[in-house]
Amino acid sequence: MALVQCDFFSESLGLNTSMLAILPERASSQIGLTSTANAGDPPVLYLLHGLTDDHTIWLRRTSIERYVAPLGLAVVMPQAGRSFYCDEAHGNRYWTFLSEELPEVCRSYFRLSDRREDTFVAGLSMGGYGALKWALRRPDRFAAAASLSGALDVARRRHHPATPLDPAVWHTVWGDREVAGPEDDTVALLERAGDDLPALYVACGTEDFLYEDNTRFVDTARRRGLPVTVDFGPGDHDWAYWDARIQDVLAWLPLPGSG
Repeated sequence: MALVQCDFFSESLGLNTSMLAILPERASSQIGLTSTANAGDPPVLYLLHGLTDDHTIWLRRTSIERYVAPLGLAVVMPQAGRSFYCDEAHGNRYWTFLSEELPEVCRSYFRLSDRREDTFVAGLSMGGYGALKWALRRPDRFAAAASLSGALDVARRRHHPATPLDPAVWHTVWGDREVAGPEDDTVALLERAGDDLPALYVACGTEDFLYEDNTRFVDTARRRGLPVTVDFGPGDHDWAYWDARIQDVLAWLPLPGSG
């Protein structure tokens, strides 16, 4: 696999930012690892970080590079601060950066497929929220989207009695609005979603403080008759859980030739 640390200027953000990219490479003689790269432009997984992390965290806390090596799958991990992948009320336009600029930048730098059936998104916590929001707002772009321990009910999380969202984060991202706007509320997006959604995957540990957010999202999907793969079981909001579940997500993805 090729690992690329990419520092570049973002027009959407008006500043230099960073991403990591793992790119497929055919290598059969490397000791301890066999990598695959198929002919043509490879499929791509956009992998999003959580609130207290950055674009390096998946590589530092999991073996994501090793997990994707035999799959011929590219992975793009962008930096998004504490933005909840939104155009912030008092900050930067991270939603515009993520949903519009980033894919174009990646395809200009790297050889990546732009077909819907080859494009996937996943993330943890804040990144799980970002992944499903992106898939629900742009369903024509993705074949599948996965959330691990996602903050999937931000509107209710603001005043949660036990674990509310940090008021400073809320003010930066959404300003003085009592409820996140309808385009940033994943439950509201799911309520009015059409039938042509990407495949959805929701995993959360039963000991996780965000468990009720995930159950509400899943209940909404089931009430609407929208298919969703659900993995609820023992686990907390930690990297032991996410390292295991990202392997499950990779096995679940409808990668070309996997059927």
